[in-house]
Amino acid sequence: MAFASVEPLKLPRLGRVRSARVELADGARTMVHVARYDTATTELRVAVLRSQARLEPWCAARGYDEALVGGFFVRPDALPLGEVRTRGVARRFVPFHAPWDGVRACVHVRGGVASIRPRSEIAAQPAGDLLQAGPLLVRDGAVVFARADDTEGFSAGESQFDSDITDGRHPRAALGLADGRMFAVACDGRSRHDSGLTLEELAELMVSLGCGAAMNLDGGGSTSLVSGGRLRNRPRSAWERPEPGGRPVSTALLFLPR
Repeated sequence: MAFASVEPLKLPRLGRVRSARVELADGARTMVHVARYDTATTELRVAVLRSQARLEPWCAARGYDEALVGGFFVRPDALPLGEVRTRGVARRFVPFHAPWDGVRACVHVRGGVASIRPRSEIAAQPAGDLLQAGPLLVRDGAVVFARADDTEGFSAGESQFDSDITDGRHPRAALGLADGRMFAVACDGRSRHDSGLTLEELAELMVSLGCGAAMNLDGGGSTSLVSGGRLRNRPRSAWERPEPGGRPVSTALLFLPR
């Protein structure tokens, strides 16, 4: 078990965020922020932030109260890295290298219903919204991420990233789906007080929340969770180096009232 105790992980009320410092199995601690949404009253959408923007002010300018960082991006042109579609239309993006482009995890929203699956299990030209990131953390209520297996090629294909994103503890973000609920999760890291999480620890966290499916999103200095119109986590770009407001990002997941 990655956590010394799951007591701090009590669920927030629907439509609210809860922040708690959790203790990991080796005694390290980190702050975790969890927002919970009812799928009957909340719609998930994918948004593209043209030319990039910090998530909190971008949301404030458009009247969005609830949002989570989306997928990765490439420098210097800030295009999304991984497939992005909104309302069935493919947006400009840089594809993941083959063969990983065909297997990396996606969140797909069609007819107001969200699912998290490998890209190979989704239609080639899907309707609705789609965001590709990964790796897949949880499926059928169980942890499926195993770094040694590298089934989605994040270690083998690390050349498209700043580093191997599967290695070590870092600030991270994830989307989780449960029966009738959605979870937006972010954790702090890169400081003496916040260790961050490994992807295995993040996956176990999502299972402890009751998620049947969950996927990793962009992390590090890009980690951003906006709830109630405010940025709830504390982004850091490097060790003990704050990233005020979070790094500008290229895509986001919006949680909107139906």
